[in-house]
Amino acid sequence: MPSGALFDLGWIPRRRRPATARSVLAGEAAAEAARKSSQEAPPAEETEAQAEPDFPVVGDTAAAAFFDLDNTVMQGAALFHFGRGLYKRHFFHKRDLARFAWQQIYFRLAGSENPEHMADVRNSALSIVQGHRVAELMSIGEEIYDEYMAERVWPGTRALAQAHLDAGQKVWLVTAAPVETATIIARRLGLTGALGTVAESVGGVYTGKLVGEPLHGPAKAEAVRALASAEGLDLSHCAAYSDSANDIPMLSLVGHPYAINPDSRLRKHAREQGWRLRDYRTGRKAAKIGIPAAAGVGALAGGAAAAVALQRRRR
Repeated sequence: MPSGALFDLGWIPRRRRPATARSVLAGEAAAEAARKSSQEAPPAEETEAQAEPDFPVVGDTAAAAFFDLDNTVMQGAALFHFGRGLYKRHFFHKRDLARFAWQQIYFRLAGSENPEHMADVRNSALSIVQGHRVAELMSIGEEIYDEYMAERVWPGTRALAQAHLDAGQKVWLVTAAPVETATIIARRLGLTGALGTVAESVGGVYTGKLVGEPLHGPAKAEAVRALASAEGLDLSHCAAYSDSANDIPMLSLVGHPYAINPDSRLRKHAREQGWRLRDYRTGRKAAKIGIPAAAGVGALAGGAAAAVALQRRRR
């Protein structure tokens, strides 16, 4: 897998960017990692597609689709499920459980993304993998996907992604989850590749640092913008799908934004903007509405929540 310390980002054009420097760096690093990993992806499986009328447009090589992961493609947070697998394999200590549990509770009660608290959560999550080899986590991730994730993919969202593939378009996951985890999921679903949070590695070993910041909010938009530039895509032809108001910057970039299983804030915004909705939680379908939310910090702390849940179940 690519190492954050070794990325060559010279192919990305310079431009005015409203995002923070760390968001830009995170987005560009995610785009570079996605391009490299997609070159090794196997061909997509053939599944029944349920396409929108007249969309996606078959043969439109300037178009692609970008899918958020948590609660859009998969029920729950990928990192929550990944954390369950790591706990089962003794990656966590009891002192880690206590710290992670408190951080997760704080985030849920505060309902905001305080930069200092986000840094604490990020550093705690990174401490879990620091010193481990990338190849080791990739191998474990394959096992965890089969154990906890495969059965949680929304069939409706999978069909939307397949419609883009059948139209000859590339399909990318865009998530705050680690790029290694996201890449495993993308490959298993037959997608092109994944944009995810890039953890720095040197010599194939995690250093415990990130390249930029978690791929969340504005950083996702920067990643999509950078990848579109490198791939020669026209964003007005592209589609994006998400459940979270945090992804409004990414959704606003494309010509075809979709709200999938929307949270209340995104639903309200999508109604105002005339965006389309798909809600697979209840089976409802509507032509113009919005999509739900997943928190970037919640994703980083998801493994802790999983571990706490498992420990409670065993009592």
